[in-house]
Amino acid sequence: MRLEKATVGGGCFWCTEAAMKELDGVRSVTSGYAGGETDNPTYREVCSGSTGHAEVVQVSFNPAEITYEDILRVFFSTHDPTQVNRQGPDVGTQYRSIVLYHSDEQAHVARSVMQAVASRYEAELATELDSLTRFWEAEQHHQDYFEKNPRDAYCRAHVQPKVEKVQKEFS
Repeated sequence: MRLEKATVGGGCFWCTEAAMKELDGVRSVTSGYAGGETDNPTYREVCSGSTGHAEVVQVSFNPAEITYEDILRVFFSTHDPTQVNRQGPDVGTQYRSIVLYHSDEQAHVARSVMQAVASRYEAELATELDSLTRFWEAEQHHQDYFEKNPRDAYCRAHVQPKVEKVQKEFS
């Protein structure tokens, strides 16, 4: 089985991680940081906005079971890609909408999906599209956050609705 990777950021990585874990064909989802300049950034550094990194997730998936295009469709359905540097209560460049492709083929697919998504909005997409240069894994306490903290107020208010949407529309 040949696995592929997708790297996306759509606000808080806890939300995106939990939503992506609901998909058949997804083997793992890792929260982390990408798109910035600082080597081996910490959560505190990324939250300061000084590193240039976004909170992202790296999705490992079986392309025989789920396509990159389908992963992007789910990604775009779980956040507002027209928001600049924010999602819900989370504000700052670290919460920007971003797709970091791993190959020229992924870049092509991402552009196509983004065109289709853009046609559904009156506002212009704020989603950045760039090649992935480096992915930094987030600290262990950020991994599987929703699973470990389902009663957390943030999780109940922001993560749970996204998980439910994915379960209803895509599972």
